[in-house]
Amino acid sequence: MITPESTPDESAYLAAMRSQVPHYELLQAAAIEAIPFEPETVLELGIGTGQTSARLLQRFPRARITGLDRDPTMVFRAREQISDVKLARIEDPLPDGPWDLIISVLSVHRLTDEQKRTLFRRVREQSRSLVLGDFVSLPSGEGDSEVPGTAYPDTADELAQWSGGEVKWALDDLVVVAADYR
Repeated sequence: MITPESTPDESAYLAAMRSQVPHYELLQAAAIEAIPFEPETVLELGIGTGQTSARLLQRFPRARITGLDRDPTMVFRAREQISDVKLARIEDPLPDGPWDLIISVLSVHRLTDEQKRTLFRRVREQSRSLVLGDFVSLPSGEGDSEVPGTAYPDTADELAQWSGGEVKWALDDLVVVAADYR
């Protein structure tokens, strides 16, 4: 299982992610590609080390990003790339919007179904769009990705329905769902 304490540097963390999520790079690229318009204000839920935000800034350099993560070590690491990173859980109330975009990659699978539906309701109230990249459950029950710890993956269709979005990309047990609420 990837933990901040078990990875001494960024390259070790990325290597561990890539070994647990074989299609990690494709997922990241698909999430950025699914952003429906150029955002000015972005909230990233579960920012981790800031990989998704760094990619977002490559495509949209004028975006102002605020990141949230529950892990103090990850917050510290993300601040090396993004200055506005806060220690917070995605189950808690979101920072005041409105946000042009709320994005989350590989974080929402840790929430129960009820927590996901609550989060998506709050996202719709405070954001003009959502991009979600995450693990999903497959009918076969198998996939290439390793999901250590407690996880509650749902189907791609459930995530799309609950968020009011649509599946933009899928590969194996990974999916990108995007919603445009404008």
